[in-house]
Amino acid sequence: MAAFFQQVVSGLASGSIYGALALSIVLIHRATGVINFAQGEMATFSTYIAWTLVTHHGFSYWPAFVVALVVSFLGGVGIHEAVIRPVERGPRIRVVIVTIGLLLVLNGLVTWIWSGEVRAVQSPFPARTIDVGGVAISWQDIGTIAVCLLSVLVLGAFFRCTKTGLAMRAAATNPAEARLVGVRVSRMLAVGWGLAAALGAVAGMLTAPSVFLSPNMMLTVLIYAFAAAVLGGIDSPVGAVVGGLLLGVGLNLLGTYVDFVGSDLGLPAALLVILVVLLVRPAGLFGKPRVRKV
Repeated sequence: MAAFFQQVVSGLASGSIYGALALSIVLIHRATGVINFAQGEMATFSTYIAWTLVTHHGFSYWPAFVVALVVSFLGGVGIHEAVIRPVERGPRIRVVIVTIGLLLVLNGLVTWIWSGEVRAVQSPFPARTIDVGGVAISWQDIGTIAVCLLSVLVLGAFFRCTKTGLAMRAAATNPAEARLVGVRVSRMLAVGWGLAAALGAVAGMLTAPSVFLSPNMMLTVLIYAFAAAVLGGIDSPVGAVVGGLLLGVGLNLLGTYVDFVGSDLGLPAALLVILVVLLVRPAGLFGKPRVRKV
């Protein structure tokens, strides 16, 4: 039983990262109706910025973390204004293609600036573990869960309790009516891209100590995040977080107790989750089915 709970806690840690990145995907999807395929590369770029501040400019981890979040937010706003806004009123496929192009550009920039060398990133959390009922829980897992969930809670409070957050929800839900009541929809969408970039940066900076820092670091994590978003509901922020946690725990338990899955078939299992959910419940666990009038 101790081994079971060990895998659950470890799954919650990885699942909280999937949930944070899935939430950033959902934020942009709710605002624009498209999937941002460059979300993982944006997170990787932000992680490299934090690594540079720590390694070459004498920053400690948490100040570098905050600076990277600010830079990520401004970068997300800038990407919307310079790249997405000119094409957002066209066909959605055009925006999708732009985000794929952005993925390639950012990946190339990371490789050009920092090279493709794999680098170790020191964790900000102690390497020790604590024993809870016979279950050894690492501070890395506890810290990862705490930071991700705190980020999600702060973002939720922002959307519910601030004027800007309410305006962003209105702009995402019904842009035409939001404009009629004075909401500057384009500005709110830019802020949404900024927040999604910052949330993705959180996921990237917490992923790096476990998988090492490289230009393709977030590729697999992004696929898991897509699976989490589809599982929870691509239009549901709560569903994205819950989907990430369920996926993290589920994949860990599958890898431990199902012999043929192991650690090598986690990614195909996530893709299978996407396929099954789309076939059985396309709206996801928390999403609302769309009704079309004929």
